[in-house]
Amino acid sequence: MIGAEGSPYLAKGKWQIFTGYRFQRSDRHFVGKEEQKQRYTIGNEVINTINLVDFAATYAFNQRFSLTASAPLLFANRNQAVTSAGKVVGRFSTQGNGIGDLSVTARTWLLKPTSHANENIAIGLGVKFPTGNSGVRDTFQTLAGPVERTIDQSVQPGDGGYGIVLEGQAFKYMWKTTFSIAGVYLLNPKNTNGVPTFRSNPYEQVMSVTDQYLVRVGAAVPVIPEYGLALTFGGRIEGVPIWDLIGGSDGFRRPGYAVSLEPGFIYSRGANSYSLTAPFAVSRDRSRSVADRKVGGHGDAAFADYVILFGYSRRF
Repeated sequence: MIGAEGSPYLAKGKWQIFTGYRFQRSDRHFVGKEEQKQRYTIGNEVINTINLVDFAATYAFNQRFSLTASAPLLFANRNQAVTSAGKVVGRFSTQGNGIGDLSVTARTWLLKPTSHANENIAIGLGVKFPTGNSGVRDTFQTLAGPVERTIDQSVQPGDGGYGIVLEGQAFKYMWKTTFSIAGVYLLNPKNTNGVPTFRSNPYEQVMSVTDQYLVRVGAAVPVIPEYGLALTFGGRIEGVPIWDLIGGSDGFRRPGYAVSLEPGFIYSRGANSYSLTAPFAVSRDRSRSVADRKVGGHGDAAFADYVILFGYSRRF
């Protein structure tokens, strides 16, 4: 919510470029809210390491209306065990690297920036294009020898469907503090993408094209205003729903959410702005999917303890 030059508003005819980086290592397994600690005792936990770089460019048609194009680049590694009679006999890794799904989003401030410098509400509407590969394959090590299969859904660069991006954000400046809330919901109307999973559940034979969501609330307090330094603190919830808002929810998905507290800081100098936050999880829940409910099961999912988020933006 706090842009370069201390203002969330981008002037008419101006550009803002943004580069973001996300790192996370997911190895804590949950079924519902219960952690599966036996996975570490046995040594068969899955370890997902995600490095995601996002590139975005925004153009302001005027101070209220802007258009943003965003493209992610994923570097993902999934390390998992080979087991025999309940014992781990080896481990191997598969990779999912490449360009993700491109999105283009239009945003508008609902109130006039000239008369609402200290508070406003914005909404956004966009389209997500299936530019990322949703069927990357790699070599899996098995007791019978190496086989080539589709890598896990969690490390695929794309999801294979067109999507609708819904956004909302608001801020208010008072008591020398900027309070903000922002949310985004990705609607994916497509049911499944036809990519095989090689899973045993008959209802999980292909991958689901899932909705996703993120909500953040927080506050930023200037600590050294003359140097453009502010401390931030907030909370966030992000996840995948059990049922999509539009379309079917069949196939394989890992629905659930993580709730995190998010400390960080923002440094703004001239037209440049830098941010660094480290959300750490306080609650995690792997919900029962549609496929789980059909067979009476409850799959698990690996969550991260923390995430590292870095961002840089420049206006010109």
